[in-house]
Amino acid sequence: MSDKPEKFIDENGLRLDGRRVDEIRPMKMEIGVLSRADGSCYLEWGKNKVLAAVYGPRELHPRRLQKADSALIRYRYNMAAFSVEDRIRPGPSRRSIEISKVSREAFEPVVLTHLYPGAVIDVFAEVLQADAGTRTAAINAACMALADAGIPMKGLVSACAVGKVDGQLVLDLNKPEDNYGDADIPMAMTSDGEITLVQMDGDVTPEEFKQAIEMCKEGCRQIMELQKETLKNKFTKLEDVEISDDEEEVDVSALVESTLEPSGDDVEGEEESEDKSDDDADQEEEVEDAGEDSVDEPGPESEDDEDEDLDSVESHSDFEAVEMVEDFEESFTDVDEEDATEDEDDEEKA
Repeated sequence: MSDKPEKFIDENGLRLDGRRVDEIRPMKMEIGVLSRADGSCYLEWGKNKVLAAVYGPRELHPRRLQKADSALIRYRYNMAAFSVEDRIRPGPSRRSIEISKVSREAFEPVVLTHLYPGAVIDVFAEVLQADAGTRTAAINAACMALADAGIPMKGLVSACAVGKVDGQLVLDLNKPEDNYGDADIPMAMTSDGEITLVQMDGDVTPEEFKQAIEMCKEGCRQIMELQKETLKNKFTKLEDVEISDDEEEVDVSALVESTLEPSGDDVEGEEESEDKSDDDADQEEEVEDAGEDSVDEPGPESEDDEDEDLDSVESHSDFEAVEMVEDFEESFTDVDEEDATEDEDDEEKA
């Protein structure tokens, strides 16, 4: 742990990192970073690095934990063992359990849980690198992950903290201000200005507390603008990709049509060739018709010729049959005569 600085705010009204008292640290968000989660977000806020993931809505087990009229939100805040300079013990602690509870309650007013009775929505916030304000950073990342997962919500939730150093209120504490400051007031708000989370560590007057709320509202407004811008950028890119794909298809089809369109000379040549082909086709059809007429519709002379041929064939076949029968009878008579002569010769010899 670094030593406590002598002054947190210099004579020019600038803090240790060069910010003014009402400025937040630079923030960068990216959604859809985990492919296996229904929604995810990676957030860098100053030196804080947080990864949030959402799974669900899905069926809750064991069933005895299910709610008949709404979904159950489970929020798990955890700091990695390597997230701080002095390695911390891995696993849940009293602090992480407390932050998980209050963060879950910060989302309950905006998430439409009644649409998913008996289901559960699991939210995991993992702090990879800590530099003060990790609970508010996790809430901002978790809200973006819920939006990325398509969970119905009344609006976005943004969180920021106000602290007191050198007797003056400052927005979005950094690590030295958080460690050695006089007070720390983390808050979470909806887009309508409704406060869904407020905690305080330290002492402030009622007037300072009211001022802290106004400063926190301004900080949450700036964060919410960044959240909206991040969501718009993602869906705008998707729309641009779809539109560009359509334009490419149109250009390709136009190019194909232009390449297939013939020129004027080609059109005339094609018309002449079509006329010639039509004439040839007509001539071929005439020849085919003539051949069909000669074959299918014979004239009277051809019919008489066919009858004569048939009569000749029939007469020829009858003549051949008669000759065959006569030859067969003659063969039998010849055999009988031979047998008779043989019998006469035998009788004479006897």
